[in-house]
Amino acid sequence: MLTLLSTAGWAVADTRDDAAGEAFDKVAKLLSLGYPGGPIIDRLSAHGDPTAVKFPPAQLKHRDRKDKDKDEASSEPRFDFSYSGIKTSVLRYVEIHGLQASIESRRKTLAGIEKPKLEDYLAHCDTKTLNLIASFQRAMVEDLAAKTLAAARACDAATIFVTGGVAANNELRQHFEQAAAMEGIPVYFPSRPLSTDNAAMIAAAAYPKFLVRDFAAEDFSAEAAMKL
Repeated sequence: MLTLLSTAGWAVADTRDDAAGEAFDKVAKLLSLGYPGGPIIDRLSAHGDPTAVKFPPAQLKHRDRKDKDKDEASSEPRFDFSYSGIKTSVLRYVEIHGLQASIESRRKTLAGIEKPKLEDYLAHCDTKTLNLIASFQRAMVEDLAAKTLAAARACDAATIFVTGGVAANNELRQHFEQAAAMEGIPVYFPSRPLSTDNAAMIAAAAYPKFLVRDFAAEDFSAEAAMKL
């Protein structure tokens, strides 16, 4: 789940379906690049042409169906994220361009290597695959930055703070810094060791409660779309 927060702590935008990190992981799995997908896609993208494949940005014309508290006709700007579409576009590209055989060959080869290095991935990724990877990452980064900066303008934000696992992505950091500088808005990132998966963040938040045995009731039910 990816959420844009204002300085007051209220959500400006949410993720409608696949979050950014989830999209990286699913595309990496589709291409037999292993898990987690973000780091290896980031490294391989430098070896492909990011303009080779055109991925149209997600067009969100309606409010999330889960958001029942807001009027459908409201004129408030929408900055929600949606990455199930680009994941499907990658799948269609694989099918149309007949990449299944090379993906299966890569899967079998890399499965026999205990800890594959970048050189191992490059040796088993053809130019078409590398271009697809680079184009996918470029589309993701541009969408994340564009919507975040649009939300920052709408909320008159003084600064931008980018966190989470995808915040470790090199191209994302560079693109955010350049785009935010053009807007005159400072952008900050945690160090890469702290740009980690949400599961680690949740565990860190839960550990103090565990120590004092502050547990949820047995009938507690998780709500994936609960508002912050």
